[in-house]
Amino acid sequence: MSNMHGRSLGLVAMLAALLLLPAGSAAQKAAKVHKVAIQVSENDKNVMNRALNNTQNLVAFYKAKGEDVTVEIVTFHDGLHMLRSESPVKDRIAVISLENPNIAFIACGNTQANQSKAEGKPVTLLSEAKVLPSGITRLVELQEQGYAYIRP
Repeated sequence: MSNMHGRSLGLVAMLAALLLLPAGSAAQKAAKVHKVAIQVSENDKNVMNRALNNTQNLVAFYKAKGEDVTVEIVTFHDGLHMLRSESPVKDRIAVISLENPNIAFIACGNTQANQSKAEGKPVTLLSEAKVLPSGITRLVELQEQGYAYIRP
């Protein structure tokens, strides 16, 4: 058998072996990244805690499966209170943020400006908050990028 013919058979055998790999192989599962957007638009400690609980449950579930999850908690309107310096859940946010670099806390810039104007003073946010121009448009962008949408 010629050397060229032997290489061709070897290549065919490798391709056949790749086709026989199960569809849900470990390499494919490890590459899977779930994307979730969570809306908080109410100044309600229970809603804030549900959003954080949902986030922690998602992280734990996918970690147990060997998969990654990216979560953006998007706050606007009265929900911005979740990310204000006097937030009733600021201690939980600090811990969750340190433990999970794939979790982002998004603050609506429009809401921050409106609340500052209404209160006659700057609205101070937690250091974990990332201010974007608009919370609602951020949710639209995330959904267009394939994020699942959750409203606790």
